[in-house]
Parts: sequence; structure tokens; C-alpha cells
Amino acid sequence: GYDVSDATIAVDSMNIDWNQQAVRSAKQYLNMMGFSCKGLIKQLSSSAGEKYTVDQATYGAKHADGC
Repeated sequence: GYDVSDATIAVDSMNIDWNQQAVRSAKQYLNMMGFSCKGLIKQLSSSAGEKYTVDQATYGAKHADGC
């Protein structure tokens, strides 16, 4: 029920490192099951997955030793 501008300010002030979040997500996926590098990036960036950007997903997969 927040105003969009208020919600945007709140989210922008959080300073979240999305690359590091992608690494954490990638590690969780790798602990659950095997993924190829391409499959892990696709999972991390898909609308059915975590919805990271492809660049964030690629960073996460590489830094989680998935590639």
C-alpha cells in the first residue's frame, strides 16, 4: 500500500550487492542438484528462477564455481 515513489526510495537506499546475492543463489542451486554453467545461468536469470540479469547470473555462476 506504499506510494511508488516512497517504495522506490526505500529499495534504492538498501544498497544490495546483487552480484553477491547471485553467488549465494548459485551456491544453493549447486548444493541441491547438478547444473551445467549455461543451465545455472539460465536458472538464475529466468522468470521461473531468481530473475537476476544475465550479467548478474553469469557473475554468480562463475563465482560459485559453477562454470
